[in-house]
Amino acid sequence: MKVLGADIGFGYTKASDGRQSQVFKSVVGEATEVQFSESLLPGAATQPRHFIIGNDSYFIGELAEAQSRGRGFTLDQTQFLAKYAKTLALAALTPFADSGEPIRLVTGLPISFFRKHKDALTAMLQNRHALTVVKPNGEREEKTLHIERVRVVPQPFGSMFNLMLNDIGKAASQRFISEKIGIIDIGFRTADYTISEKTRYSERGSQSSDAGIAAAYQAIANVLHEKSGVSVELYRLYDGVSRGSIKIKGKRYDLTGIVQAAFQQLAGRIAQEVNRLWADDWDIDAIVISGGGGAVLAQYLQPLLEGEVLPMPADQDARLNNVQGYWKYGTHLWPA
Repeated sequence: MKVLGADIGFGYTKASDGRQSQVFKSVVGEATEVQFSESLLPGAATQPRHFIIGNDSYFIGELAEAQSRGRGFTLDQTQFLAKYAKTLALAALTPFADSGEPIRLVTGLPISFFRKHKDALTAMLQNRHALTVVKPNGEREEKTLHIERVRVVPQPFGSMFNLMLNDIGKAASQRFISEKIGIIDIGFRTADYTISEKTRYSERGSQSSDAGIAAAYQAIANVLHEKSGVSVELYRLYDGVSRGSIKIKGKRYDLTGIVQAAFQQLAGRIAQEVNRLWADDWDIDAIVISGGGGAVLAQYLQPLLEGEVLPMPADQDARLNNVQGYWKYGTHLWPA
């Protein structure tokens, strides 16, 4: 039996077996024949990104972004689950389990989609999935992913489990077990707010918002469109935002001021939503800011929040907070 965690996000898909993790962009593309792939894609991902599932052949993640003529990327939850989630999940899990090995999986959904979609997501993933892995050298490997159990949890609780539990699924921090903790989990499409009161989920203090980091990226894309006339896909802004500049048709655009303004505006919106949602929860002991979006917004958001804010470890990839928590929760549910 293999316990795995998967975070199938709008921006990035992540998976972990507790020892290793992988992260790739949540982009699915039609597979095309790539000649001289070893030289066209220097530094390509070591994990496979080309899969045949049923009668369809897919490129996944950065390979799809670079090579596919037709690429799929959406911020619509229903469309995402119907068209992309299964393919992304299988691609993420494939490296971590042998063919036919029983897998027990923990994954999550944004709070606003949890009740409506958790059963459908469980049914979609809990099955035997036959696929073909196509390696960069063209070699093919037939594989069956046997996902025998799936547990779906509200997405931000992944970060809570990551703080609360150790690598064998046991309590690691008494504070997160005995206190009332607010969690702000900022992903690409959504921002999720929830309260864990002595590990109990608070329905009153929980909600989703569309204030994910994509809202800031859309504002940046709009400015770039005005300046350059080019509509830049949101998933192609990641590197430019990180570097502080982007080159479009040979001209480099400075993004520093644009990014700061967009992030400051989004942080103000999130703080307003959180402070209003938790107005009656004045006894919160601490607030945790999590998620990949949380990592970049924390410096803008923290001064605007009412309460003690606990910093996330600077040496960790914030995009993995939820998926590592999912895996730890899985080891708690299904101890070896």
